[in-house]
Amino acid sequence: MSPKDPEQQQPQPAAETNINESDLTTDPIASEHEQTDRIAELELALSQAEQRAADAVDQAVRALAEMENVRRRAAADVDKAHKFALEKFANELLSTVDNLERALALAAAAEAETLLTSFVEGIELTHKGLLNTLQRFGVEPVGEVGESFNPELHQAMAMQPAEGQANNSLLAVLQKGYTLQGRLLRPAMVMVVKNS
Repeated sequence: MSPKDPEQQQPQPAAETNINESDLTTDPIASEHEQTDRIAELELALSQAEQRAADAVDQAVRALAEMENVRRRAAADVDKAHKFALEKFANELLSTVDNLERALALAAAAEAETLLTSFVEGIELTHKGLLNTLQRFGVEPVGEVGESFNPELHQAMAMQPAEGQANNSLLAVLQKGYTLQGRLLRPAMVMVVKNS
């Protein structure tokens, strides 16, 4: 639009203000007291808001510190659990170690004739005690001759024909496998029957 446009040259209305007629006729001293009271109210509200903000910051800092303490305590508990998880298991195995040491001490002192019998009996008792300890902690042996071959539990080392034996059954167990609470620790090394 050009500057000569009649609509542009009209004066704009003044911005509206919120001035009441009563404001213009009031006593200036009373107005000053009201303003002082209003300033005091606003300062009080500001100080209360600042105090609430400071309290909120303090609470947030305390909450973060508490969370960090809980995290640290949990990490320490997990570390202790890892370190001492086998404590009960190790305590149970100590009796087996004691039996083996007694057997070795007897073997050194015994005569050759009685040594063999005593030594075999001691080994059998120690083996039985060790298996009982393992069972108490959920460790079970896997792999018996005659069982069906299971690739989840057995590792076939060889296949061999055998009369009178079912196909895919275990002919021999070269090394027993073990499970812990149903989870395979070590597969059994086996020979599997494979008749043509």
